[in-house]
Parts: sequence; C-alpha cells; structure tokens
Amino acid sequence: MELIKRNIHMDRIRAEAVSQITLEDDMNIPESKPDIEAVNMEKGAIVIEEVRAGTDMVTVRGKLTYCILYRTEENGSSLVALEGKLLFEEKINLQGATPQDNVSVEARMEDLNISIINSRKLNVQSLITLHVGIEELYDEEVPIGIHCEDTIEYRRVPMNLAQIAICKNDIFRMKEEITLPSNYPNIFQILWSTISLRDMEFKVQNEKLALQGDVHIFVLYEGEGEEHPIRSYETTLPLNGMLECHGCREGMLPDIRYTIGQQELTVRPDFDGEERNIGVELGLDVALRIYEEEQVEILSDIYGVNKEVEVQAQDASLRKLLTHVTGKTKVADHVKTGGAPVLQLLHCEGQVSLDHQSVVENGILLQGGLCIKVMYITGDDAVPYVSTQVLLPYEYTLDVQDIAPQDMGRVHAEVEQLQVNMLDGEELDVKAVLAFTTTVFQNIPMQLISDVMIKDLDTAKLGSLPGMVIYMVQPGDNLWNIGKKYYVPVDTLRELNNLASDELKTGQKLLVVKGS
Repeated sequence: MELIKRNIHMDRIRAEAVSQITLEDDMNIPESKPDIEAVNMEKGAIVIEEVRAGTDMVTVRGKLTYCILYRTEENGSSLVALEGKLLFEEKINLQGATPQDNVSVEARMEDLNISIINSRKLNVQSLITLHVGIEELYDEEVPIGIHCEDTIEYRRVPMNLAQIAICKNDIFRMKEEITLPSNYPNIFQILWSTISLRDMEFKVQNEKLALQGDVHIFVLYEGEGEEHPIRSYETTLPLNGMLECHGCREGMLPDIRYTIGQQELTVRPDFDGEERNIGVELGLDVALRIYEEEQVEILSDIYGVNKEVEVQAQDASLRKLLTHVTGKTKVADHVKTGGAPVLQLLHCEGQVSLDHQSVVENGILLQGGLCIKVMYITGDDAVPYVSTQVLLPYEYTLDVQDIAPQDMGRVHAEVEQLQVNMLDGEELDVKAVLAFTTTVFQNIPMQLISDVMIKDLDTAKLGSLPGMVIYMVQPGDNLWNIGKKYYVPVDTLRELNNLASDELKTGQKLLVVKGS
C-alpha cells in the first residue's frame, strides 16, 4: 500500500515583533553654512544597513538621514539646505529566531522634530518604528490518492488551494532627464526636492511583471544670477517597465509591496552647456509575492472491504483565495495656516499612516492619519517661504465579505489624489483620496491523512454484522458512512438500491448486503 502525496507550496510569517526607538541629538551648523533664523521644511528617510539574527533576538543597525531647509538673514541665499544623520542600533526580542534565519525589516518614521537651540545649533528628535519578521517557505504534504492491492474505498474532496509560486525581492531602476521650460532660469543649485509615486499597478505576464504608474517630482532651486532667484518646478513622469520574473504566468495573482529606495536628482548641462537639465535616478524596492490558485482533490477518508484500514492524520492548515480587494475613501478639511498670510502655494505632499486595523463583520476596519505638508510663499518679505503641516485622521472599512480574524492580510495604503487650494490668505482647502489594497486568503484548518495501515479484518466484529439488512437512513447519513459501517463499497449500495444520485432522505430505506 502506498499513499500518494503532493506538496503544496506555502509561505507564512513564523515570528514577528515591533519595536519603537526614540532618536535624539544636537547638530552644530557647519562653518561653511550661515546662521539659522527659522526652519522651513524637514524630511527624513530610514536606511537599514545590517540585520543580524541571533537566538530569540534580532539586531538592527541603520541610520535616519534627514534634510533641513532653513531661512537665514545673512547676505546671499535666503534659503539654505542642510543634511545630517542619526545612527541607531537596536536589539529586538524575537521569540523563535535563530542565527540562520533571514529576517525582514520594515521601518517607518513616525515623527521628525527639528528645533533651534541657537543660531548655530539644532536639536533633532525622531520616533521610528521597526517591524521585524521571519518569513519562511514550506511545503504542506497533501494526500491525493492511494495504491493498494486490497479492495478499499476512498473518497476525495476537491478544494481550490492557493500556492505561492514566486517569492523574491527585486529592484526596478528608472533613469530619466527633465529639461526646464524656457521661461525658467538656469539652475545654480537644488535646495529641496521630493519624489513620490501615484497610481502604481502591477500585472503578471509570462515570465515578466509589468509595472505602471506616475512619478511626481518637485524641485525648489536657486537660479543663476546675481540675486540667485528662488524658483520651484513640479512635473510628473510616467513609469513603465518590466521586471524579469521566471516562472510567473498570466492569471497568477500578484501581492506586491514597494517602496522608493535610492533616489537622486543631479543638475546636468543641456546641448548649449547651460545648467537646465535634471537627471532623475530612482530605485524601486519591490517585494514580489505571486500566488497561483489550483483545484486539488484531497484524499479525505479510506475504509476497507476485505481488510481493516487504520488511518493516521495530522493537523494542517491550507488556504484559498478569499479576495483581492481595493477600496478608496475621501478625506477633506479646511486648515488654518496659523502664520504669515499665504500669497502663493508652491507644493503639497501627503503620507498616509495605517495605525490600526481589525476585522469587523464583512470587512477590515482601518484607522490612521494623513500627514500633509504644504510649502507656500507669504506676503511677508522677512519670512518669504513657510511650510505648514497638518494631520487629518481617517476611519474606513474595507469591504471583505466572510472574512475571519485569522484571515486578515497586510493592507497597503497610499495617497491616490491630493489637492490643496487657497480659500483666503489664512485658510486652505484640503481634499485627498486614499487607496487601500489587500489580498486575503481564507485559512482552512483540517486534518490530513499522513499514513495508512492495512491489517486483517476483526472476525468477531465482522461476524456481529448482519449478512443482509434493511437500513433506515438517519439524519446526517450518506452512502459513504453507511458503506464504511457495513464494509460495503459505495458503488454496490448504489446498484443494489437503484440510486440515480447520492442524495439520501431521512427515513429512506436501503438494502445492505454484506460481502456483495
């Protein structure tokens, strides 16, 4: 006797933990930079440099790089850019971790606060969150058939199962060049820039993954000339490309996570030798998880006709695709600037945070905030450039029918649309559309047959069964459990009783003949 099995490829998070770190340090203004009068803008990015697993713990080493745009009253430039970094090394308890594990880290900057101590010194504080996890691939052995010389009965149950087909990380690189419009001055130096992605889509093709979206670029720069005029330029570049993805095929389901990694803007000369071009280099870190759904007939039960069959089973968890869903919600408010009157809006950017998610009836409740930064020109010559920041809370339920708490997957949140308009010199109208996507798999706990043993029939037990009986169907009965009880093949029961289908009614009478 041989039990035929098939491996179902699965992935899971074996262990995970979350840690928050507070970073703080004082920064002296370099001698090459002028005194600071006020901070206009700040931004930061977390760079993970090393992840080292140990026994029940993980060490994460990295840095927070930050950039500050500040105003000075000294002669020359009115705005000055300054860069710095805060180093960190954190030991995180992670039960079950071993030195051989490959640990992934997701880092998020929760807050960045820059305060002035004096004209030559700043205080930098930041709160960051580190989410560490051990993702592993494994095979679940599923019985699909049996080879046996003895007469046995078995049944199989068809199930739609989701397997992971592709699990890897990759980088998509983009290189473009922007030329300033003719009415813009040449670039002396870039003071500030932001790069963001919108409307990203991923489509599985044969042996490839297609990417499509928009890259939004904002640049604030000093122009050439005696007075170094400050100008801003904003544009959108299309992102289209392919990632090689061996083994994927059309029809598979992508569950993609992406973040902007390397980004660099460089000033380049045009054909006339003038500094009017901006080179854009962008690295998109892509975590590919691509799944394939397939119907598999699983061996669910066995019994013998002329032999006794003992079945051993073990607990397992399989899964099927419940849904891949996208939802959108609007966030809107009127915001007071609380500073100098707004003369002209320069730039706005938003970042959505997902602070809490929980399963509710037929959905996932999402709660968080939209952090919006707005840079604008004021009517005050002493304070010409100002930025303001506002946090708008949101609450939204992503529609997922029949979801259970154990089925919830990771939700990806992004700002799909953002619009900021002036209502008057002191109030702004903010409108945004937030988009959420997730892939939900339904977990199916079950017992899988792991081994089968054949032995001779218990003659005493067999002798206690009648040779022929008229059996009255009880609630919950089916041909399978009746045949199993009397050691009679299911096909024989159908033939003896001239049954056109396997459907039975309570109280129905069946003829059962042992050994027939």
